[in-house]
Amino acid sequence: MSSLGVGAADRSTFTIAGTRGTITLDPAYEYAEGLGYHLKVGERSRRKALNKRDQFAAELSYFSDCILNDREPEPSGAEGLADVRIIDAMHRSIKSGRWVKLSATGQRKRPTMRQERHFPPVAREPPLVDVESASQ
Repeated sequence: MSSLGVGAADRSTFTIAGTRGTITLDPAYEYAEGLGYHLKVGERSRRKALNKRDQFAAELSYFSDCILNDREPEPSGAEGLADVRIIDAMHRSIKSGRWVKLSATGQRKRPTMRQERHFPPVAREPPLVDVESASQ
């Protein structure tokens, strides 16, 4: 039986390919080390390492502030619905062998850099308490 998911294999890389170039994040989903990317446009190429930080603390802090201040969080459920529409269109395209055109969902307010929050990285992975790791 096959499985599909972010943790299905020991991989932490993804590449986005466009008409002018590619960007590869490697590692892309790592929590124990800093992230990094490789950008290639034509013959030009650039690598950049990003500092390690606690990604979950920032998400939790932002969501908590939204609750405390009665604000709608971004991304919203509409963002998830847009993702589902795209995945569904991909499945239809694969099945039919044709392009599937999606209508625009309308311009919405997008996250801004004002929402960015930084928390220091977690020093180490906490010890497990009477359990085994799910990845073993």
